[in-house]
Amino acid sequence: MRHLLSLLDLQKDDFFKILERGIEHSKNRKLAPTALADKTVTLLFEKTSTRTRLSFSVAVMEMGGHLIALESQMLQVGRGESIEDTTEVLARYVDCVMVRTHSHRKLEVMSGLDRLPVINGLSDRHHPCQGLADYMTLLESGKDLSKTTLAFIGEPNNVFNSLALGALHSGARIHLAAPEGYPIRPGIRDHLKKRNVGLEVFQDPAAAVKDADVIYTDTWVSMGQEEEAEERKAVFKPYQLDDGLLEKARPDVLVMHCLPAHRGEEITDSVMDKHGPTIFRQAENRLHIQKAILEWIFEGI
Repeated sequence: MRHLLSLLDLQKDDFFKILERGIEHSKNRKLAPTALADKTVTLLFEKTSTRTRLSFSVAVMEMGGHLIALESQMLQVGRGESIEDTTEVLARYVDCVMVRTHSHRKLEVMSGLDRLPVINGLSDRHHPCQGLADYMTLLESGKDLSKTTLAFIGEPNNVFNSLALGALHSGARIHLAAPEGYPIRPGIRDHLKKRNVGLEVFQDPAAAVKDADVIYTDTWVSMGQEEEAEERKAVFKPYQLDDGLLEKARPDVLVMHCLPAHRGEEITDSVMDKHGPTIFRQAENRLHIQKAILEWIFEGI
C-alpha cells in the first residue's frame, strides 16, 4: 500500500515518473478517463482550500472516480472521535483519503495503520503535491533540474521543505534567504546534508537570488498564524519580492509562487503580473500532477 506524506515517500524513479506522467496529463485532459472507474476518493479538509480542493476534485472526476469531499467539522472526529477510529471507518467505505490538516502527526497516525492510502494535501510540515507540481512546471519550462538553482525567499515553511526534499531526487541546488530566527527544520537539513544536496542559507535576499535560475516566494502569514500577522509582516518586509530584488537576479530568472498571493506583501503587483504566466501555470499543474499522484497511489504507474 502506498502513501504520500512527503517526498521522502518517493524513490527517484517514482519522482520522475510522476512528473513525466503529469506532463502527459497536461497535454491531454482525457488521457485516462477510466483510471479511477472503480475507486472512491475522500477529500478531508481541516483547512480552507482553493487549489487543492479544486484540483483533486476535478482530477478524480476526469479520471472516472467517485468523490466525497468533507470538512472535519462535519465528522465525529471534530467532536472527539479518535483519528484511529475515523481511519478504520474510512477504510471500510472508500479507497483513498486526501487530508489537508494542521497536524502532520495525524497523517503519520493514519498512514501507520496502513488501512487505506493516505495523501498529504498540506500539513504544517510538508506540501508534497505542491512540490511535485512545481518541479513539473520547471521541467515544462525546459529546465535541467540537476543544473537548476532555486532561491526561496522567506520562511522555510512546508512548501520550502517539499522543494528541498525534491532536491534529493532532482539534484537541484537550494538557496534560502530568511531572517535570523527562522531556521530550516533540523530533519530537513540533515536529509540534505546526508545526500550532499547543495544548500546555502543567506540573510541577504539579494545574495540568494544573484545566481538563481528560479526565485520562489510564499505568504508571510500561514493559516493559524494570524495572531502573529503584524509582527511577521514587519520581520519579512525586507524579503519582499519586488522589482528591485529582481534587478539583482538573472534577466531570464523564473518567478514562482504557490498561491494565494498577498499582493503588496511577499510579492508586488508588478512582479506578480509580469510573472503571472509561470505562477498560474503552477496552479494549473496542480490538476495534472494530482492525476499522476492518484495513478501512482493505486499503482497505475
